[in-house]
Amino acid sequence: MDVGKVRHWEELERTQGDHSWRSIDDEFTDDPGQFRERHYREFVTFLPYVQRFLYGEGRSGGGAGKDSPMHVFRRKDIGALRVTLREGQAPIELEVVHVDLYFFDDIDVVQLNVEVRARNLPLDTVRDILFRFGRAYPSGWDEEGGGLHSAYAAEWLGLDGQVLSRSDTANREKFLQFVCQHRSPCISEHWASLLRPLVLADSDEPGALRFRLIEYHRMPITAFLAIEQPRTLSAEEWTRIGLASKLHPDEPLPINEPTVIDFEKLYCQDRFWTKTDAGPNTRFICTGSSLTVVGDCDAVFFSDAERGVLAQFRHQYFLIFLLAHLHRASLLVFSDILVGAVNALTITDDDSVRAFKRRIRSNFETFLRFTHRYWFHELSERPHVQATFRMCSDHLRNDALYSEVRDEIKEMSQYLDSDSQRRQSNTVVRLTVITILGLITTVTTGYFGMNIIAFGEGTPWERLLHGVLATLAFVGMVLFAIVRSKRLSELLELLSDERTSLRAKVRAFWAVLFGRS
Repeated sequence: MDVGKVRHWEELERTQGDHSWRSIDDEFTDDPGQFRERHYREFVTFLPYVQRFLYGEGRSGGGAGKDSPMHVFRRKDIGALRVTLREGQAPIELEVVHVDLYFFDDIDVVQLNVEVRARNLPLDTVRDILFRFGRAYPSGWDEEGGGLHSAYAAEWLGLDGQVLSRSDTANREKFLQFVCQHRSPCISEHWASLLRPLVLADSDEPGALRFRLIEYHRMPITAFLAIEQPRTLSAEEWTRIGLASKLHPDEPLPINEPTVIDFEKLYCQDRFWTKTDAGPNTRFICTGSSLTVVGDCDAVFFSDAERGVLAQFRHQYFLIFLLAHLHRASLLVFSDILVGAVNALTITDDDSVRAFKRRIRSNFETFLRFTHRYWFHELSERPHVQATFRMCSDHLRNDALYSEVRDEIKEMSQYLDSDSQRRQSNTVVRLTVITILGLITTVTTGYFGMNIIAFGEGTPWERLLHGVLATLAFVGMVLFAIVRSKRLSELLELLSDERTSLRAKVRAFWAVLFGRS
């Protein structure tokens, strides 16, 4: 995203009369009477430096504290999502709880969070929703012309039940034409309408806030599933639930795939999974791109939105999932900036070289701020929270990606530093040559007492003319020394070499004077 020197969220807030997004501080409140236990539990889950990142500095003496580097916008004009998974099926209506945008200081990243919920849905339908919904654009089209692996239709409904926007994944020509013209993907209309006034960077649609996708079309998802008797689920059913966003609901389970063979070992956090009547029977499944929590719908504690697992899922676990993906998204942006800088570089164009240096140094400075402000390895002292965060980060390869980007930026910065040192060394050498020539002139004139020719006895016009001519002569000498400074430096080195013959030294002196070897 790029809006010049204006920060993105400031531009969004400045134009809030033209769109539905509104800035919110956070879900915490200044009124102690409205501060709930779930807020407190969320806050104390994290370590102090993470608390300062998420919630800002404390307020004391009635004054406002320092703002958090995270800026959240929410729109409240959308009441429901009506989704038709397949052609001919009855539509399913999901309640929209939150639609949020997250911005961050220093980082050109915006994250969209859409929270929906429903009750009494068949497990097969839930898996189909997890697989089909949350795709920014279709990966292809089936024989009937419908978007491949996408929902047949998705509609955002307003608070009055009216349709605000509808998906257009079946409009194949739109997506083909956009990719052909811009070499970048277009997103479906129901997502585009949700994000406005943010518009695709390559689209012809006007807008100051422009964005582009930095990952695959499949959006990261978190899912909270309260089901009957989860202990009765088979190993295959667990695998299909955990990999719901990757496995097509209709395809056979790929039993020879490593992710299926080692599913529990790779993706399951079973600290709260006992498979006994006493419980708890809550299983956390994290693949990096998805975080799914499954528990018993009959367990009151599991579905308690104030103190239970549901409250933790919507607050603590959502935040650690968001942070893990913030890390990955930011690192991809840093890498993308480096690629863009190199592609825009033209070695023979001085303006291009200067712009390249500015972009690289700015990217390096921003990366340092990211490292010290956002790059966390430990979020919490609570073992399960920390373990879930580490599992998510490991599956996303955040540590490896960080090392790659850091090395790329470091190599680029070292190149710029070495290039600057080389230029400075050349300048110093040339200044040294000029200084040596000036020293010869100074010593010579000093020996004769400066006044070799009595210019001071002439008329004022003669003295002025003599001064101008002398100045021009000296300027000419200095300019000549600058032009020949490289050869003069080579001459000085040659003169200091006792092994070089007098004839070679004379040839070098001749080359300095007349530009020939």
